Amino acid sequence: MKARLVTATALLATLAATIAPLPVQASAAATRPPASGEHGWVTSTLRHMTLAQKVGQLFSTYVYGDDATEPTAADRAANRAAFGVETPAEVIDRYHLGGVCYFSWSHNLDSPRQIAALSNGLQRAALGDGAKGRVPLLISTDQEQGAVLRMPAPAAQFPGSMALGAARSPEAAYTAAEITGRELRAVGIRQPYAPVADVNVNPGNPVIGVRSFGADPTLVAELTAAQVSGFQDGAGVTAVAKHFPGHGDTEDDSHTGLPVIDHSRAEWDSIDAPPFRQAIDAGVESIMTAHIVVPALDPSGDPATLSPTILTGVLRGELGFRGVIVTDALNMAAVRKKYGDDRVPVLALKAGADQLLMPPDLRLARDAVLRAVATGELTERRIDESVRRILAMKYRQGLARSSQVDVDEAVRTVGAPQHLAAVTRVTDATLTAVRNDVGLLPLTRTDRSVLVTGWNSAAFAPVATIADGFTARGARTTARPATLPSDALIAATAAQAAEHDLTVVLVNKAWDTDVTDPRGTQRRLVAALLDTGKPVVVVAVRDPYDIAYLPGVTTYLATYSYTRAAMDTLVRALYGELSPGGRLPVTIPTADGAGTLLYPYGHGLTW
Repeated sequence: MKARLVTATALLATLAATIAPLPVQASAAATRPPASGEHGWVTSTLRHMTLAQKVGQLFSTYVYGDDATEPTAADRAANRAAFGVETPAEVIDRYHLGGVCYFSWSHNLDSPRQIAALSNGLQRAALGDGAKGRVPLLISTDQEQGAVLRMPAPAAQFPGSMALGAARSPEAAYTAAEITGRELRAVGIRQPYAPVADVNVNPGNPVIGVRSFGADPTLVAELTAAQVSGFQDGAGVTAVAKHFPGHGDTEDDSHTGLPVIDHSRAEWDSIDAPPFRQAIDAGVESIMTAHIVVPALDPSGDPATLSPTILTGVLRGELGFRGVIVTDALNMAAVRKKYGDDRVPVLALKAGADQLLMPPDLRLARDAVLRAVATGELTERRIDESVRRILAMKYRQGLARSSQVDVDEAVRTVGAPQHLAAVTRVTDATLTAVRNDVGLLPLTRTDRSVLVTGWNSAAFAPVATIADGFTARGARTTARPATLPSDALIAATAAQAAEHDLTVVLVNKAWDTDVTDPRGTQRRLVAALLDTGKPVVVVAVRDPYDIAYLPGVTTYLATYSYTRAAMDTLVRALYGELSPGGRLPVTIPTADGAGTLLYPYGHGLTW
């Protein structure tokens, strides 16, 4: 499903006829006044920094290990291969890093106690002996929630952006951001790469989808601003609105190719720009660039990350943004497609970026920037401009006063009972019932046998979570995960379904037969289950668009994510213990590419 099913103009026309704009909340000033003492600290710190230290401040990257000075042997080897030294502390010291980005695959995220201790160790490494010119780190991670979250349980795992769009509540969006930010800050993470400000007007978007609040620019703008306020005003961490100038109408994944967004300037103004404008009005301190080409904004063919016209001309000049511009990861294919890895960081700085995220070769990138200054391609004054913005952001985070966190307090904060209660409350409002043609739902608590099958995640185990919920309500339940099943597993699962009274089957991007499910196994599994003649409930645990590709389905719900909270909400709704209240924040077109709407924006059933 790479064909663009509905043009942006046609979609906006449809949306305009069905949407009542949310009330616009008062927002903070676009440029927040400097904090007390900020100018003096920034100026003094900058004056004592060497050029190498300044250039190091521009880079933020991953490091391997769960401990700053004593990583495992495997992580030592990984650091040595990537950076030439063995420990995270040595990476920071050698490159004078301005930031570190945590991932589970780099073994940074295990438990609240471990994460907090790692953060403290990394900050000690950054400050060293306390000499002038040493600067605390800005530690970051991708904590969008929903489909993209890094913090493991017991952290509060809220539904993602599209689920919040289904709830239509700025208050819920604020709450999710505030609690997420508080938990991140408790373990030393001050820069969540969220919220996503992209408007997902393309159902075939392979990289954004449920990471967006929806297809209506007004809704996306309102919830983006709410989350900016939740992160910054509520939790005291730096919000990062992404991906400028708007990644919502692409048919290609910027991780693997270079997307081209064919919006006209008028379409960009009406579709993509509003969320970023409102984020700036709400005082957002950082905006992340997109590795996309937008000819209407810059006909050069350069991705936005490397475009002075887009970053300096449009973002800073037209939109008036004065905060930190952070690039999307520089190891992504889209930004590496046209220029070499030694040119990309230099061109990004010349375009107007401040923070350079995850270059594929840190040493090469750093040396390229230093060489550009030595040859005059970049001036030290230009470097100072970005470092000033980064230092100011760190000062506003309180890092100049203290970069250490209380490890015991982190353990008490992350996954606190009141946070988990808020997760349930927010999630309950997001579930969207799309189809209930034969009145199968809500179920009654009668003696029945239930098969739960379909797509599954080892980390979240949604199939088991649902099965446990049915068992707790007296059903005789069988859990049979079938993620991208073979023909033999499809046949065996269908045979098992024929012996049960009801089947619940989970699907995840069943529409995507290019990347996610190239053999179309999820569609064939659903068809085989329907052929049994037994009742089948289909649940989309990611994109809601799957229903267009599943003919014959009469009962269909969208959860937008597969967290335990989302699955618990689903089971309670199936039994009528709560009424589904979510409404589609996108349109669902038919699968034939004709642009016909199958379900309109705002559709949602209840009982």
